[in-house]
Amino acid sequence: MKKTLIVAGFAALMGTSVLADGIGVSMARFDDTFLTVLRNGIQTQADASGLQVQIEDAQNDVAKQLDQINNFIASGVSAIIVNAVDTSATQAMSDAAAAAGVPLVYVNRQPINLDTLPDNQAFVASNEVDSGTLETIALCDNWAAEGKTEVNIYVMQGELSNQAAVQRTQDIFDVIEAGKCKVKVNVIDQQTANWSRDQAQNLMTNWLSTGTAFDGVIANNDEMAIGAIQSMKAAGIDMATVQVGGVDATQDALAAMAAGDLDVTVFQNAAAQGGGALDAATKLAAGEAVEQSVWVPFELVIPSNLANYTAKN
Repeated sequence: MKKTLIVAGFAALMGTSVLADGIGVSMARFDDTFLTVLRNGIQTQADASGLQVQIEDAQNDVAKQLDQINNFIASGVSAIIVNAVDTSATQAMSDAAAAAGVPLVYVNRQPINLDTLPDNQAFVASNEVDSGTLETIALCDNWAAEGKTEVNIYVMQGELSNQAAVQRTQDIFDVIEAGKCKVKVNVIDQQTANWSRDQAQNLMTNWLSTGTAFDGVIANNDEMAIGAIQSMKAAGIDMATVQVGGVDATQDALAAMAAGDLDVTVFQNAAAQGGGALDAATKLAAGEAVEQSVWVPFELVIPSNLANYTAKN
């Protein structure tokens, strides 16, 4: 039976031995704000613990990532950490590591084969059922506080091959359908901007060109929320008249909130996920038992508690 452990901060690396042959890390991409914080969390924890890590950029290429994993195995690493490019393609990665007897830990992006992971594989992340739920309910509360009873919104989705994007979008509709929103919500349109600020800016510009009245944007991450904000501001829209939400609580997002442009975000502790993944990989390599699902809680960030998060990323 799979077990779940709730953790609030960095997983401790105390009591584990230094692994001379190191840990291989394959990140989906380096040019992503949130994933950079996660990657730095792995490196920081490794440096503090005297562990050797080799971190590589898969450049959003599934085949390249699988090659990296096979190369790690061939080079004799003690364990592998993977931030998956495509969460539907993780079975092959698990199979390769399992066949070689090398422990593998997925971080941040949930593998499609989570329920069938071998005993020496694990997953460290935040539960995406909470992310979009916290974001949507908070925006609904804001609209209700403004005295609105019905709103029209746009939804910006992350990469559709990514479990987080699928779940965060589903969270929005689950909140609406479960009656957890204090106002009636009509979704005008939903499209992917692939986690990208630039793509989100272009998408928002296209939506604005239709002239359709709207009350806000719910984005699957902060980068897309910021892109939408940039487009709206370029079009002369008063940001006080719309609600915009994102997920991750990146430094840029917190700055946008301080400026009065972003209304809601959800803190996802990237550094803690990175540290927790390194801890799990180290323990598995040492033959220790590890919970197969390790959850780092999401936390709602709104202007009233913004100061609590400005130093966390």
